[in-house]
Amino acid sequence: MSTVAQMKCACESCLCVVSTDKAVQKDGKFYCSEACANGHPDGSGCGHTGCECHA
Repeated sequence: MSTVAQMKCACESCLCVVSTDKAVQKDGKFYCSEACANGHPDGSGCGHTGCECHA
């Protein structure tokens, strides 16, 4: 069996792919940033180039 090393950020509007060892984990899901993990409380995106995710 292989281990998943990368996956899409769990934020629905996010385009980022994140390494599971560097991801922000919350409620068993993997996110690319604290902003995504916390549901974009201030309306800002994750800040990664080319990604315009939001709440």
